[in-house]
Amino acid sequence: MTDASMDKIARATPAPMARRIRGLSDRTIAWIFVAPSIFLLLAVNIFPLIWTIRLSFTDYRVNRPNREAEWVGLENYQRILSDSGIWSTMQATAHFLIWTIVLQVLIGFALAYLINMKFRGNDLWTTIIVLPMMLSPAVVGNFWTFLYQPQIGLFNYVIAFFTGADPASFSMIGDVNLAPWAIIIADTWMWTPFVMLICLAGLRSIPDSIYEAAECDRASKWRQFWTLTIPMALPFLMLAVLFRGIENFKMFDLVVQLTGGGPGNTTTLTSIDLKREAFERWRTGYSSAYAVILFVTVFGLASIYVKALTKVKER
Repeated sequence: MTDASMDKIARATPAPMARRIRGLSDRTIAWIFVAPSIFLLLAVNIFPLIWTIRLSFTDYRVNRPNREAEWVGLENYQRILSDSGIWSTMQATAHFLIWTIVLQVLIGFALAYLINMKFRGNDLWTTIIVLPMMLSPAVVGNFWTFLYQPQIGLFNYVIAFFTGADPASFSMIGDVNLAPWAIIIADTWMWTPFVMLICLAGLRSIPDSIYEAAECDRASKWRQFWTLTIPMALPFLMLAVLFRGIENFKMFDLVVQLTGGGPGNTTTLTSIDLKREAFERWRTGYSSAYAVILFVTVFGLASIYVKALTKVKER
């Protein structure tokens, strides 16, 4: 905004209002600008959380609005923590979470390390690798569902080429043992580029002078990798683990498109189970307690992890 425009606005401001504005401190003016955002945050995030916590202590059902909800105390929490089906869902979520993080970090860091070498066609390959991350999870789910088809899917033919098995003899999304790995492979394909970009930022933040000093000390490439590259890129690796851990804990759309939680309940993650409790069985109070438990779990683990990340960054 130009000075002329500012002068025009100042002249158009009524004298009483101008005196009140001039009398405000910088702190008050800052709160005037920040207050709408804080109010919107409270309305969109904090109030629903408080309301969910309140509902978790009742037997409220949203499909029966005329029925008065009864206060049940900790009964919902006790039922959830003693339900073997919930624990099997947690186990499936942990299996998905651990393997996706391990594969994405290993492959993502390896790709970032190769791209950081700045070979010919570096920018082109970076763009190609990042493409899966730009797609919608629904599109990725349909894409991999087609690839996993036993009769016409390319994935089965690739496996058959290396193993000699009949392509139609197995189904990645229809077999109880293979379905969990089907969603792990699809999620790894989609989100490894995200981890690669974070790791690439970490690698390119390391000054070249450090490697030059190491070469003067006759340190081998292998020793430079373990004593310089890994320690200095570790905060970025841990940041990637944090982001992907939180996102994969609430994974929903990709799994629904691929397996729908099946076969049976093999790939039923906590987010899918929560959706079924809330919007298929209509146990609103029960599902609210379920959501609170998941929130506390993620928040607690993330808080502990952030403290560890802060200590690593301060080294």
